Amino acid sequence: QVHLVESGGGLVQAGGFLRLSCAVSGTIYSINTMGWYRQAPGKQRELVASIRSGGATEYAGSVKERFTISRDYADNTVFLQMNSLNPEDTGTYYCYGFINWRDIWGRGTQVTVSS
Repeated sequence: QVHLVESGGGLVQAGGFLRLSCAVSGTIYSINTMGWYRQAPGKQRELVASIRSGGATEYAGSVKERFTISRDYADNTVFLQMNSLNPEDTGTYYCYGFINWRDIWGRGTQVTVSS
């Protein structure tokens, strides 16, 4: 069974930075798109950034120029570098992967940005 485990969340002041990591464990036959979603209290879960197996990336408009998604193909890990954080970035960040032809989600890591 495949699992995604996020790490790197925490409390940071506005203008600060965090780096999230997501490690894939289990028996892997195929990994396609991986990405990060977030959910703020009272809001729907939204895509933050994604990266395809070929390296193409996609970002939400609100995080472009501030966040960078990357992937270590050897270690099956995906990262999200978040710079210039603001309070609107607060939420639970979930790692996502289309792995072994299934949608797999992590349990989430909390990011809180204080003003």
